[in-house]
Amino acid sequence: MEYTSGATSWQKVLRRAAAGLLPRRPRQRRPGWSIGVPLIAAAAGLLFTTSATTADGTALREDRRPQLNQLIEDRREQVAASERRAATLRGEVEQRTNTLAGSDTPIKSQQNRAQGSLQAAGFTALAGPGVTVELNDAPQLDQTQSDASNDDLVVHQSDVQAVVNALWAGGAEAMSIMNVRVLTTSAVRCVGNTLLLHGRVYSPPFKIVAIGDPAALQQALASSEGVRLFKDAVDDYQLGYKETTSTVRVPAFEDSTALRSATVPK
Repeated sequence: MEYTSGATSWQKVLRRAAAGLLPRRPRQRRPGWSIGVPLIAAAAGLLFTTSATTADGTALREDRRPQLNQLIEDRREQVAASERRAATLRGEVEQRTNTLAGSDTPIKSQQNRAQGSLQAAGFTALAGPGVTVELNDAPQLDQTQSDASNDDLVVHQSDVQAVVNALWAGGAEAMSIMNVRVLTTSAVRCVGNTLLLHGRVYSPPFKIVAIGDPAALQQALASSEGVRLFKDAVDDYQLGYKETTSTVRVPAFEDSTALRSATVPK
């Protein structure tokens, strides 16, 4: 009887549950979730806004090399225009100085003093016996070493500096790189496989010309550790190295001579 009575009670409970008459369990609220949803939405909106601003209306993965090439070309034209303007102004200054020198003795004296230093300072073109060195990158499609990297196949700043320093050490009287006169204040820098000299960018092959005793210059090149290392790379990776002797010419220095800083040697 008790079993039957219990079964009847459970049947009543089930019927009441089916009819939705039983009290429901109170739902537990999750305050963290209600706060997190707006924060996640705000962060997503900020991310989308930042991406759109960065892309500036274009795809982020869009190839922008044509725009970069155009930018470089525009800057080269601006530099060339500035150089022409500077040359015109230097000519005007020289002309007015010559005019004043005709009636002003101190100016004439200083002008004569400056004229005597032009050649030593590199402001006159020179010609004479010397050495020409050309450095070139290796052929990209003809790698002799399977483990060669891109760095192994290009001329580096240290390679150009090694040749320049060796020629100065060999007694070079005047020197030019890519037909640009270099002085004691000239800096040789490479950006990738391009050469940056006096604000201009040059691509290989890099041509270095030095006036001096050809035998002494060649001996200095042969004794240079940096040049020897480059010649080893020539044998290993087919980099280009060409050394010739002949009567050469170097142009006059035509850029600004203003010094931005100087220090007294100890």
